[in-house]
Amino acid sequence: MTDAQQTAETASGLSTSEPSGPAPVPLLAPREGVPPVITDDAALAEAVAAFAAGTGPVAVDAERASGYRYGQRAYLVQLRREGAGTALIDPIACPDLSGLGSVLLASEWVLHAATQDLPCLRDIGMVPTRLFDTELAGRLAGFARVGLGVMVETVLGYSLEKGHSAVDWSSRPLPEPWLRYAALDVELLTDLRDALEEELTRQGKLEWALEEFAAIAAAPPPPPRKDPWRRTSGVHKVRRRRQLAVVRELWSARDQVAQRRDLSPGKVLSDAAIVAAAQAMPADVRALAGLHGFGHRMGRRQLQQWQTAIDRARELAEAELPQPSQPTAGPPPPRAWAEKDPAAAARLTAARAAVTAHAEELNLPQENLLAPDVVRRLCWEPPADPAPERVAQALRLLGAREWQIAQTADLLTGALAESA
Repeated sequence: MTDAQQTAETASGLSTSEPSGPAPVPLLAPREGVPPVITDDAALAEAVAAFAAGTGPVAVDAERASGYRYGQRAYLVQLRREGAGTALIDPIACPDLSGLGSVLLASEWVLHAATQDLPCLRDIGMVPTRLFDTELAGRLAGFARVGLGVMVETVLGYSLEKGHSAVDWSSRPLPEPWLRYAALDVELLTDLRDALEEELTRQGKLEWALEEFAAIAAAPPPPPRKDPWRRTSGVHKVRRRRQLAVVRELWSARDQVAQRRDLSPGKVLSDAAIVAAAQAMPADVRALAGLHGFGHRMGRRQLQQWQTAIDRARELAEAELPQPSQPTAGPPPPRAWAEKDPAAAARLTAARAAVTAHAEELNLPQENLLAPDVVRRLCWEPPADPAPERVAQALRLLGAREWQIAQTADLLTGALAESA
């Protein structure tokens, strides 16, 4: 534990390390019980009116079916607000929640790990203009572990049930224990928000957190990933371009099947099977059936669709084959810096050391003080005149927040000068 963490515990009684002292109190059921799931327009209209009349922040959570279904759509949305209670909404039965989003537009939304839920909420018409992210708040406050369950235990002294986080939320009807778990996820979220706001204020970090939350709320949807097939687990084992083409063709064929059947791609064909086929380059269905992941349970029709994808890769012209690595616009991997640009490598070493030391002083993760990619890009192409104002401007152009610039511009200026 750092001195800053000890100071935090002594001054506020709020532990930023592992829970200690009295055992947490199990939270077994929501205060008003588990509400019925909203599945029709009439019940949704009542919920919209209730939440419009409520007061204060609104706790929001969403459950997805990662590992079971295609994509990241929401299969249950949970909300809680003072004066409105808790609502559980089925976004499959009620796919347009823009009316609810509209009445909550001016309210602060409280989410845990907001960037995970915002995309699926956006898809159903719910987009906040103000938010408070309790996971990010915990990081900035210096908590060692920031999962919702651990945070509720550490900060509020309650334990939440942890058994249903990875279940198939696309199942219908949803079992009562799952619904109770979902309702409890928003039961104490606003209380956690209030306690963390108080702790951040005490540490002098609240304005930093608010700046981070505003950046999350204002961020546009991320662009589609280029060459998503390159994220196939184990693709680094595939060296030849023709074999990479097999990975690409199998990945694309799998994605089409997964989307059509609304299944997680991994349930259609595993990444390990794709890599095995790329390495073996089977000549026919019989050879394919002998590979890992293409066992006896797979029918001939399925085998044939995968073999067809492999054959497509085999027939591609040389110019159509993918390159071994994806070209990047940024600096090369740091491990190559010493050879490509020793001066840049020296700058990076000094800058990393300075950022790490200051992050420890502030009792927050280094990546939250300043994104590692920002540090790398600054060190690869530093300002011609590395004065503090020039470094600050460079950081701003790289996407750093103003509080981050205020905390790091001077020390990075010193690091750049030291390694010159």
